[in-house]
Amino acid sequence: MCAVLLLLLAAPLHSARAAQSYAERVHETVLPNGLKILLLEDHKAPVAVFQIWYRVGSRNEQLGKTGLSHLLEHVMFKGTKKVGPEEYSKIVQRNGGNDNAFTSEDSTTYFATIASDRLPVVIDLESDRMQNLTFDDAQFTPELQVVMEERRLRTDNNPIGALFEQVSSVAYAAHPYQWPIIGWMNDLEQATRQDAMDYYHTYYTPGNAVVVCVGDFSADGLRAELEKAFAPVPAGNPPPPVRAVEPEQQGENRTVLKREAQLPFVALAYHVPNLKGKDGFVLEVLSAILAGGKSARLHQQLVYEKRVARDVGVDYELTSIDPGLFVVYGQPLPGKTAKTVETELLSQLETLKRTPVPERELIKATNGLEAGFVMGQDSLFYQGMLLGEYEMAGDWRAIDNYLPGVRAVNADDIMRVASSYFTARNRTVGTLEPLPVSAGHAPAMHAHPSGPVR
Repeated sequence: MCAVLLLLLAAPLHSARAAQSYAERVHETVLPNGLKILLLEDHKAPVAVFQIWYRVGSRNEQLGKTGLSHLLEHVMFKGTKKVGPEEYSKIVQRNGGNDNAFTSEDSTTYFATIASDRLPVVIDLESDRMQNLTFDDAQFTPELQVVMEERRLRTDNNPIGALFEQVSSVAYAAHPYQWPIIGWMNDLEQATRQDAMDYYHTYYTPGNAVVVCVGDFSADGLRAELEKAFAPVPAGNPPPPVRAVEPEQQGENRTVLKREAQLPFVALAYHVPNLKGKDGFVLEVLSAILAGGKSARLHQQLVYEKRVARDVGVDYELTSIDPGLFVVYGQPLPGKTAKTVETELLSQLETLKRTPVPERELIKATNGLEAGFVMGQDSLFYQGMLLGEYEMAGDWRAIDNYLPGVRAVNADDIMRVASSYFTARNRTVGTLEPLPVSAGHAPAMHAHPSGPVR
């Protein structure tokens, strides 16, 4: 009922948006040096969001040098000849804005939210560091230590984070999605300033970047500002393409992680298509049916009714560049076993293959996805994220296919897709087996897959 109510409350906004698609509202420009610019006017408040997306993430790395994308994200705040170390954020803050950045498998993104009349400040900063980044070993080494400490906190001292990392490394045989965004510790220990600078010159070029601006501005006027700032940046050479293609899995993989932990954990990962495949929207709806809130199947069955799990969920990325994983996971209640939770998760997936999803449940799941999408349009940042994510995945115009795509999913689609992908042959099972926790050691137990790394 909550999702339906949200959708009804959002109806006026949805009606207004439906009159104009993203394709009709977004102004696209590509500069001669290859930089793509996407501008979306939204005059609800005198504020704007600036985002610059670089087409480089852990997907673009190689073994022995993993973690460079995220490491460079940190180093990008070390300044230029014009802007001193750590001055970027201070300048944004002095102008009333805030900024941050994150790295994913597919991209690295820098963003700022600021009064729209101060946008030129951010534009000048970003165009400067696209071409003039400078740092020495004295600046690089401490930042490398910060990243290594991040890894210790996120993974080395987090058994569940470590399990998800291990599941990915086992599930993929050939594709770089197999290694972590933050990088392997041994690779970080060997990283050099020159590695980071070479990576910068290879990937931080106009033709490998997309500028996204959403907010209270004139598209024509802002386009002129952006052209003035970015057009002089040399185009550079195209970065090397990622040619890796993951082969079809030929049988179930299993991996066990034995670490100090308070409770076990289990994750089931299946290779699935993304936005570019015909079943992407079906998997999106499937994720909502299984884990779209506390009224969804996994929580109702495993947490509330059978009381075998304390936490359950699904991780699926529709807008990844290459096909990824559909991960179903759960953590047992004290006294319950990982095997029990695994059996129950598998039972839920088998039910999807054999029994059509009732119409009421399917509508509820679809309404929840629609409500999230529609209500999100009220956020400038969310609109910018959509444009950036879909552009990284292939084409920002595909945003307009989202609502029609999830609405078109029916019960037969659910059964067909569940039967096609949720098979033993296509499955990787990861289990955390707790070791006794030593005195004074309290490992983190965040029961969710790791997303982009900030």
